[in-house]
Amino acid sequence: MDHSFSDSDAPLIASELTVSDEIPEEPDMFPLPDDAEQSGGTFAPPPRIAARFYRSSNNRRKSSAASSRRNSISSTHSHTSNRSFRSTCQNHHVAQHLRRASILESRKARLADRAAHAEQVRLRAALAKATPRNSNSEERVLAAQQARERHLAQVAAACAEEVRRAKKVAEDMKERKAAEERRYRLEMEERLAEAEKRRLEYKRNMRRPRTASSPTNESKKAIPKPVLTTDAAAERIQHAWRTRTRRKLVDGWLDLGLSIDKVHATSFEDITALLAEDKVLTVTEKIMSHFGLLSEGDATSTKSAVRTFLSTYLILGHPAHVLSRDGDQEQDLITKAKDLIISFESALSKLAPSNRFTPSPTWLETVSLAHGAFMTAFNDWKARDSTTLIETMIASFVSLDAIWQSVKDDTVDEVANEYRNGIRDNQAILLSKIKKLAGPDRALALIRKAIRESRRSRPKKKPAGEIARPRVAIDSASSDTPISEESARAQNAAVSELSESNNSHNGHQANSLSKVFTVVPTNRVLVHELSIDKEYRVDASPTADLRDALNRELCDAMCRGFETGEGALWTVAMADNIRAKLLRLLKPGNSMHTLISETLDPDLINRQCSQGIFSYEKFFNFIASILPKLCAPFRDAEVNALATELREDGTVPEMIEKLFKLLHVIDLLSLDYSNFLLLSAAPTLMKEAAGYEQRMFSEDLEAGRITLKRTRRWWRSAAVNMHTEADRRDPWNDPNPVNRPTPQKIYARGLVDLAIATTALRDSELPETLELDRTRISRIRADALRITTIGGILLTAKNLLKRDVRSQWKHEANRVLESLKDGYLKDPATPSKILSLLESSHPMPPSTRAQLSSTINRLLTQAESGKLTDPVMKVLFQRLKTHIFNRVSASSSGERVKAASTATESLATTGLPEFVGQVGDIVEQLGRVSEVDRKAHGKWYEEIAEELERQGADGEELSRSSSNDSTASTSSSA
Repeated sequence: MDHSFSDSDAPLIASELTVSDEIPEEPDMFPLPDDAEQSGGTFAPPPRIAARFYRSSNNRRKSSAASSRRNSISSTHSHTSNRSFRSTCQNHHVAQHLRRASILESRKARLADRAAHAEQVRLRAALAKATPRNSNSEERVLAAQQARERHLAQVAAACAEEVRRAKKVAEDMKERKAAEERRYRLEMEERLAEAEKRRLEYKRNMRRPRTASSPTNESKKAIPKPVLTTDAAAERIQHAWRTRTRRKLVDGWLDLGLSIDKVHATSFEDITALLAEDKVLTVTEKIMSHFGLLSEGDATSTKSAVRTFLSTYLILGHPAHVLSRDGDQEQDLITKAKDLIISFESALSKLAPSNRFTPSPTWLETVSLAHGAFMTAFNDWKARDSTTLIETMIASFVSLDAIWQSVKDDTVDEVANEYRNGIRDNQAILLSKIKKLAGPDRALALIRKAIRESRRSRPKKKPAGEIARPRVAIDSASSDTPISEESARAQNAAVSELSESNNSHNGHQANSLSKVFTVVPTNRVLVHELSIDKEYRVDASPTADLRDALNRELCDAMCRGFETGEGALWTVAMADNIRAKLLRLLKPGNSMHTLISETLDPDLINRQCSQGIFSYEKFFNFIASILPKLCAPFRDAEVNALATELREDGTVPEMIEKLFKLLHVIDLLSLDYSNFLLLSAAPTLMKEAAGYEQRMFSEDLEAGRITLKRTRRWWRSAAVNMHTEADRRDPWNDPNPVNRPTPQKIYARGLVDLAIATTALRDSELPETLELDRTRISRIRADALRITTIGGILLTAKNLLKRDVRSQWKHEANRVLESLKDGYLKDPATPSKILSLLESSHPMPPSTRAQLSSTINRLLTQAESGKLTDPVMKVLFQRLKTHIFNRVSASSSGERVKAASTATESLATTGLPEFVGQVGDIVEQLGRVSEVDRKAHGKWYEEIAEELERQGADGEELSRSSSNDSTASTSSSA
């Protein structure tokens, strides 16, 4: 318990202190007891005082210097002077008084401190309560505002420093110009003084005119002429000669008459030839040296600088011919060229005899600065342009290499040699150009990298070796000897077996059903496809869904038969069906053929079903054991998975599901065997392909199944188009023109018009001779329209973003092509997907994005309808069609190689640099179609061409005779 004074004791103490100004003495307040006085012992205070001053040892508060009894004066005094009784009583009284006063003072001080502290707390709480509280967001705003003010202060300080520096530079420039002006003024004053001096001397030395009076003696006196020294005379002669040389130099430049107006009025070819003349180059080099625009160096760098200076006139006079696009860099180049020409012509106009045809230092500095700025902009533009040219030429080099890779093994030696020579010559030309632009080492590195990537990305040929052959076919073929007669006999047998595979069923209905669900097409289709593509293989996808649907119907019917009690009949029928399909994969007499025939014998299975001993488990185990022996190696994974599933037990529905999967796999094995037979028979079929197609087409004509009506109309339309273009090029009908249409050109024009179109292929458009290429031509039409659409989108994006139209956005083109594979507007989100694809690679402002989005929607809508009304789409499609026609109509291998070598540059100029590979595939397909078609149906094309020529000759003769008759009638009437 704390016995210190509380707040309630303060008034009591104050009232006690106010009773008397002096504190009463201790003896007066507390009289000593008698026993204490007699015994002379220590004084014992009353209990209330003792309770107030003496505390227990447990709750003893900290002692202080003012209140501690140990440190008090009375305690010290009591310890030092307690020897005498008298002094003891007196000291005890004083100590008691001092101790009480000390306690009271300490209590007062403590209460005052506590009151002051409470007042401070109260004031601080009132102040905190009165102060408005700011939220966290307000504090952040305040902090951001302070940071902004600090940043603005820093920016202002930096700007002030820049302004100060600029002012200093301006002041220095002003002082320099003022100094130059003073110097020029002094020079002018000196020249004027010298001229005035010469004028006065001339007036003083002038002779008087002759008169009748005799001259005076003073006039007869000879005026002494100043004698020139040899050095002064030589200096005058040198000054005169140099002035004359500079004047001739300026006059020679002015005689050229080069100006922006003259260059603009002259054609680009003429002004290019003029600027390439040696006289112009020599005069330009001298005038540039006179202005100090040529640095010391070799002759090559000097010529390059002279040609670059002359290119300013071409850039300003014919910007459309010089610059490939109208971007920011090109605009900056035009501005710098204009500044250079203006400063040069201004400085040139200041040259006069008064300044001895010497430009002032100010004009020299102005022209030099303008020339330096132009050279910097020109080098930047040239570097960017040369990069695009290098990419284009490397793409041409790679395309030539791809042509050689596809031709070297597929053609005869003579044709391959001709191709090799043409490709080598064109690659040598491209290599020299690339080395000039990129340097020898970099050019070779870029070409090697591009060829490596091209060959790596080139699709490998389809497997035609052991991996694609069925194992039973490998076993049966291993016994054949490599003798030509036996190989030919085996191929003929394969041809007959392949032809019989389509007609294995007897009866008209079975044959019709076989034609619907068979995998192998007709022999005419086979030989035609092999002629176009040596690696052609039968694809199961066209009839896969139909055959799976038929197998599903059979399995469902079998399930219903088991439910009605007809399981034995369906078991025998299904086993017979599987046995027949498996036996078609084997030759009679083979051990596997005998094993399957005996094990899956229908009579044996019928007896087992009737006796109730037929086991589907054993049946599936047998099938699972023989399937891996019949399949090709690349089918191992699929067949092993089926075999594992067949060995598992199951209910009747699961068993029927296994039968469905078994029928599907057997169909795939039949497809593999058909492809093997096709591979074996390919050499014989290709050798006789043209004659076979010709015989089949002739038989159809004789039987009346087809006519040549659509072919005649198609040929006539192509001939009219070609003759119209020839007449446009040659309006005077020269009898021996160079570009008159030939039958090959007419055929190429008709083929390109047929394959490159925007609408879907109609039956009336397709000639009878190209009926087998209907699917291919339809696919080429779709590819051409898709290429044009994507090219229009990319070209619009490049123009909006002010990029070079020749730059190749291959990544973007491939991604857009992938998004348009399933259609243009089948998915409503397709335009937004295309826009996001372009925006992810090339950021664009909102206005450009909105404009490009509307363009994409418009172009996709036109492509979906097949009606191209957009000018960009129409121009691109026409250029693509012209490019493909020029390559398809090439007659010789040299022309084809030349067209292929310039294909990349041509497509880049057209606006389709990303589709070199796709366009090359289209040209290759049309070239193969043209070659195969003309070999098979060339006889009918010649007949149609001769028929049209006779009709044309008869028409001309008829018109000539009618004109003669009209002339005769006119003369007779006259």
